[in-house]
Amino acid sequence: MSIIRVHDKQFEPYLTANEISARIKTLAGQLDKDYAGKRPLFIAILNGSFIFAADLFKELTMEAEICFIKLASYKGTKSSGQVITAIGLDTDLFGRDVVIVEDIVDTGKTLSEFLPQLKHQQPASMKIVALLHKPEATVFPIPIDYLGFAIPNKFVVGYGLDYDGLGRNIREIYKLVE
Repeated sequence: MSIIRVHDKQFEPYLTANEISARIKTLAGQLDKDYAGKRPLFIAILNGSFIFAADLFKELTMEAEICFIKLASYKGTKSSGQVITAIGLDTDLFGRDVVIVEDIVDTGKTLSEFLPQLKHQQPASMKIVALLHKPEATVFPIPIDYLGFAIPNKFVVGYGLDYDGLGRNIREIYKLVE
């Protein structure tokens, strides 16, 4: 892994594909154990979580369902501060065990606005699995039940995460060179 360029910015290696894969296997094992005998519904938040959600879902051995919702709050490298829902949830959550799949939680604003909408539908339980969390950036504390990696408050790309639309297809995670 070496420095890469996405648009006008340079990024340096941060997490390898092997590190990500190993952590996902661990998370899947924890989920399999915690949801043994149940059939949870995973709600993956697009666009960023699609690769993480697919890799995590492939590692699960339990019966489970998955659906997708699109929420957005980013413009470039900064959060816009407004959460935009582009694709709604069309699955009934009443009495279901729900697992939210998120690529990255930084300020927590997106989930802080989305979770009450889900709780209103009265799921039996609701947990969050996130690949990345930036504790230093947290403004709206969100309980992350299953966490891949806590990272510094640096802008990252790769493995589903983008910079203005590019970089999602990079197999590793890179951080912005400052």
